[in-house]
Amino acid sequence: MIVITAPTGNIGRPLLSRLLESGPAAGEELRVVVRDPARLPEAARGRVEVVVGSHGDAEVLDRAFEGADAVFWLVPPDAALTPRDAFSGFTRPAVKALAAHGVGHVVGVSALGRGTPLADRAGLVTASLAMDDLIAGSGAAYRALACPSFFENLLEEADSIRDQGVFTDVVDADRRAPLVATADIAAVAARLLLDRSWTGTGSVPVLGPRDVSPNDLARIMTGQLGRPVRYERRPFDELSATLVGYGLNEEFVQGIVDMKRAKDQGLDAGVTRTPGTASPTGFEQWCAQTLKPAVRS
Repeated sequence: MIVITAPTGNIGRPLLSRLLESGPAAGEELRVVVRDPARLPEAARGRVEVVVGSHGDAEVLDRAFEGADAVFWLVPPDAALTPRDAFSGFTRPAVKALAAHGVGHVVGVSALGRGTPLADRAGLVTASLAMDDLIAGSGAAYRALACPSFFENLLEEADSIRDQGVFTDVVDADRRAPLVATADIAAVAARLLLDRSWTGTGSVPVLGPRDVSPNDLARIMTGQLGRPVRYERRPFDELSATLVGYGLNEEFVQGIVDMKRAKDQGLDAGVTRTPGTASPTGFEQWCAQTLKPAVRS
């Protein structure tokens, strides 16, 4: 039995799709924890067991983890909380449930940066790494998917790209990073969940096929969309003021700013790309398949 949390999100949805394709053939039963079952893909209806509720709720987890062999764990960060509460606070009930039900394997979504000088002052990344340590103490074998920023973050800029030909961030225009497609993260998660020969705890880096900078992204988008697209760098203070103005928890906002500042200083550049860490989807492909339709919709 594999339990999937956050099965309707950018990583959980393609993960569930992959497991529906290969899990039954491998003799795996699937169970999902979801607040709104109506958001599950049609292909999942009648093929997965559904536990309704939040995977931050101890009673929900007690039902979800009963008889489970493996769990996919993804925390949906809550901007109304502090980073510590949003990650470790949300995860503590899961750690108790993992131990209580003797779950053998957990695959979680985390971040790059462990072991680097920036890891202790990287905001949300620091909080995510602390969550990994918490899960590692549950007694289950654990693999943290150490991810950089996602291509999918650019979908939030689709309107600006369409209307103004501009996307923004706070990192240097030439700062290259191993950005990744969420579907590729899902593919790695599926492999680990289905082949549970691994033991102990550790991290599995999931990197894009090559490092790209904001200027690289602008150049590729210009070619794919057939119109000029440029990158504008925002000041960190402006980002902070904007997010606080949206009503986000000020400590959470500081966590976002600290994370982005650490990334601008090279947080995601500490892992060597190898055939085992490089994912297949390049930005050109992702832009054509995902961003282009979103911009033109």
